[in-house]
Amino acid sequence: MKSIFFFKIAIVLICIGGRMTSAAQVCTGSLGDPVVNVNFGSGVNPGNQLQAASTTYNFTSSICPNDGSYTVVNSTAGCFNSSWHTIAEDHTPNDASGYIMLVNASVTPGDFYVDTVKNLCANTTFEFAAWILNVLLPNACGSNPIRPKLTFTIETITGAVLGSYSTGDIASSGTPTWKQYGLFFTTPINTNSVVIRLTNTAPGGCGNDLALDDITFRPCGPSVSTSVANNSQTTANLCKGGVTNIPLTANIGNGYIVPALQWQESSMNGNTWADIAGANSPSYQFTKTAVGVYKYRLSVAEGTNIVINNCRVASNIITITIHDIPVATAASNSPVCEKRAINLSATGGITYAWTGPAGFSAISANPSFPAQTNSPGQYIVTVTDSFGCNNTASVSVITLPKPLASISNTQTFCEGNTVSLLAGGGIAYLWSPATGLSGINIPNPIASPGDTTNYSVVVFSANNCTDTATVTMNVIKRPTANAGPDKILLRGLPVVLDGSAGGSNVSFNWSPVTFLNDPLLIQPVATPLQDIRYTLNVISNDGCGLATDEVIVKVYDDIYIPTAFSPNNDGLNDTWRIEALIVAPNASVIIFNRYGKIIFETTGNSKQWDGTYKGISLPVGAYTYMIDLKNGKPLIKGTVMIVR
Repeated sequence: MKSIFFFKIAIVLICIGGRMTSAAQVCTGSLGDPVVNVNFGSGVNPGNQLQAASTTYNFTSSICPNDGSYTVVNSTAGCFNSSWHTIAEDHTPNDASGYIMLVNASVTPGDFYVDTVKNLCANTTFEFAAWILNVLLPNACGSNPIRPKLTFTIETITGAVLGSYSTGDIASSGTPTWKQYGLFFTTPINTNSVVIRLTNTAPGGCGNDLALDDITFRPCGPSVSTSVANNSQTTANLCKGGVTNIPLTANIGNGYIVPALQWQESSMNGNTWADIAGANSPSYQFTKTAVGVYKYRLSVAEGTNIVINNCRVASNIITITIHDIPVATAASNSPVCEKRAINLSATGGITYAWTGPAGFSAISANPSFPAQTNSPGQYIVTVTDSFGCNNTASVSVITLPKPLASISNTQTFCEGNTVSLLAGGGIAYLWSPATGLSGINIPNPIASPGDTTNYSVVVFSANNCTDTATVTMNVIKRPTANAGPDKILLRGLPVVLDGSAGGSNVSFNWSPVTFLNDPLLIQPVATPLQDIRYTLNVISNDGCGLATDEVIVKVYDDIYIPTAFSPNNDGLNDTWRIEALIVAPNASVIIFNRYGKIIFETTGNSKQWDGTYKGISLPVGAYTYMIDLKNGKPLIKGTVMIVR
């Protein structure tokens, strides 16, 4: 059983001699480009059966091959009740719709892939490797599936074994996991063709299902390493217009008797390589000046084998990038009025360095500072990008002189009066707040504020620069008098006059002083013996006038209680009204019928009795009342007659 998964990692071909049989050789140096790279192609599901390889397995177009069968697909899912992994892509990175060989092993162990590889170099060590994926889920087959166990064998055309390697049991995993297996072997003298044989040695049954991809042959030779000569790095970032003439150097280990060298350059980001004519020494001088990415490596082979690409090994890749200088911009909000903020701005890099007049310097992309008389001039910024490439830009800044605002002195005056303000120093003016001003766009408005106010004026010059001045207008509030509500009381009882005074710095008194405990108190106690009118006088101590108000105190000799009333709706004497109870607002008034039942009650004189009980008119007759004045005096009792 079988499915396919594309594992997004770079192909790393590792010398794995520790896992090979004793006949295998170990590559301790560098590898060359793949001489053979079998990736099974790409396309829609399913692909065609294999043409170049021989196999004892049957080809099927199903994406879920049965025992002893294989297929070529770019994905598989849901096989055998979803006991296989769902594989969406093949192993090869960036291989859209890439195929894999999907194998459901035969019950009988045997070869499942045999192919002849030609055009190899004689007497050369090669790496043979392939990527294998166990497609069975760990919980399949009762969590005890048969594991694939492969043998890789390299033979001559005549059948002599050059190398053999066993993978051992390939365990299943929770997610589709590709693993690379392989060996190193050396071609005999005068031998440039070999046979590769992949054998499944595990028994058939439940399990033993795998995917195969990316079979490669690569030559193995001495270790070859390259770097930039002056820093031993394999990458270099240069800037257009700067120093781009740098040396590359190589170090070749032992292994070839007469090593031949060839520097190569890639124009396809490392996918293809071209020889550089005449570049056959351990060093190479990079002299490019155009912006771009350049990749170099050194290929090495034994003597004249250098002319055969299949015989070469290659060094690591050196990547040199020439970056364009950043596009630097500089701008400002010039012209700027004196004392206002000069705002500079730059773009194009990650670091910035400004210089300017009067020793100005800054390292921000957008510095800001107040304009001074020595601020005008040229400001230059050096813009540096992430690669250390830099460029400069400049901007000219002009500063404009600001006007010098003048304003009237602070004044103090009575509420309701007016005062003239005066500003100078410019050609236009703007006052605030507008409250109490005759105009806000003139230099000399008339002010009549109701309260103390701070007035500010913005003075404009011909170049539209501004200055501001402020003045305080102190308003003395005129006196106000409130003698309070009129009062009613019984003779001999005291009453407090509810006076109040307003204004700035005032004094007050009551007149006449008769019956007052203190005429200089704002709320004195009065005990008049007859009706009287009092006047509260409030005087401004700053000369802002006099205010007066009056209160009438009415004095009752006693409480008069009517003895009868006629609730006949003729508009005359229709209710029982005790006018004098106004002096006892908390008094309790209760009326009873002849049976002693309460038929009416109220507090003070807030409510008048209309001769009804629960909305029904009561009969003519006498009704008893009881009044408690709530002032310590005895209860008042009596009768009142209803007449018709």
